[in-house]
Amino acid sequence: MARARWQERIVIEPNIHHGEPCVKGTRVPVAMILGSLADDMTPAEIQAAYPQLTREDIRAVLAYAAETVHQEVSFRTPVLIPHIS
Repeated sequence: MARARWQERIVIEPNIHHGEPCVKGTRVPVAMILGSLADDMTPAEIQAAYPQLTREDIRAVLAYAAETVHQEVSFRTPVLIPHIS
């Protein structure tokens, strides 16, 4: 299965949730969906609580989080330069 294209579903707009990433067309923050998944809610339970979300929206949230974490780790990983004597 191909990874969801989060760029089509996740937006950051200054006037919505103070610029926090949200699912496009909603006021549902990415962090809320990730927290719900971390709290062991299923995608179906999240959709029941937020019927405006689709399964693809939830997949896009996960793809966004994966890419964000990857970028954070890449930028913060120190470069080790071997000592040359």
